[in-house]
Amino acid sequence: MNPDFLKLKPLEGELKLSHKKRHFGITVSTKELVLHKPHVNYYLRLEDIVSITPFNAQGFQQMRIVNRQSACREVVESSDGVPRYNVFVKSATQHSRSGLLTLGMTRFVVPIHHELMKVIGQFGRWDVAFDQ
Repeated sequence: MNPDFLKLKPLEGELKLSHKKRHFGITVSTKELVLHKPHVNYYLRLEDIVSITPFNAQGFQQMRIVNRQSACREVVESSDGVPRYNVFVKSATQHSRSGLLTLGMTRFVVPIHHELMKVIGQFGRWDVAFDQ
């Protein structure tokens, strides 16, 4: 695990699953989804998620987390083979070493494993099904 990951602020709800790799991590509670990057965390309330749709990553070497309402741009590196999804939210909170910042409507493109997606769907109260 990367030592540059920030400690989580107290989570809303009960912790269900947390998975971190070298450059990216995801934590899911019964009320929140947290995206981890070195030096920054993004807190997404499950009730603020508008949609989660598959992202066609064909030809991409890196995944981007982009807040279209500001000039900041984050890049998340991802290994091949993990499905990527567009996650659209009404609101998110960015936690960096500078403090907390509330973001408006934001789109995140993130790698999410099927099992993790099932947990997100369960507590976000969505039906999740994968073609086999």
